[in-house]
Amino acid sequence: MTPKPPPRSSTRIRRDARRAAAIERRRERETAILRATRELFDKRGVREAQIDDIAQAVGINRAIIYRHFDGKEDLFALAVESYLEDFAQQLADADDPDASPEDRLARLTRAFADFAIEHPAFIDCAFTLMRTPSSELFEQVNEESVVRLGKAMLLCLARVIEVLEDGKRAGSFHFADVHMLANALYAQGLGALQLARLGLVVREASPGVPTVVPVSPLQLKEYLVAASLAMARGLQPPE
Repeated sequence: MTPKPPPRSSTRIRRDARRAAAIERRRERETAILRATRELFDKRGVREAQIDDIAQAVGINRAIIYRHFDGKEDLFALAVESYLEDFAQQLADADDPDASPEDRLARLTRAFADFAIEHPAFIDCAFTLMRTPSSELFEQVNEESVVRLGKAMLLCLARVIEVLEDGKRAGSFHFADVHMLANALYAQGLGALQLARLGLVVREASPGVPTVVPVSPLQLKEYLVAASLAMARGLQPPE
């Protein structure tokens, strides 16, 4: 006697279970690829880490990476997302909602400097994306990755925006566009912290004669705090 086919509902349940398992496996593999990418970036630097190295670290063929990501720029974007998620937690740990807006902004700026100095590849990845014109970026990075990156950035910027708006209400900060200022502080910090890796600044030894002098991460951190407070206190809208 030919066995009866299972009820349609059971078939659908098994199909849905297989689909869910496949989605979970894909998510786990993507997480493993991003973890290996960050480890290689932190260890070797962004320019030295190649797709083949990432594939080898995960134990997969490089072709599989391209099933998950559109290319290295896509990996950059999602690596930055991963860094930003960790950075958001570091900001939360550093913040004190009961402190003054000036003190809170100083705390957040120091946390930014500490995180970037600890993870220099974060600066490299972020700069790689920032150097790319938006029209090219949207061609190189798929839409889902752009949305994920944007959400991670908002997660970090939201805390800074909250502090800036509190300072404006208190009369301590003066600015026209809080989102523009928050983004400018982020970009300014990335640029200044490149000096932490270089460890040098250029000065004039005598009229017309340049020289270089060492600069420490602590000096850069306190410079960033002063610069962030100055921008928040005195930024005026352009004419």
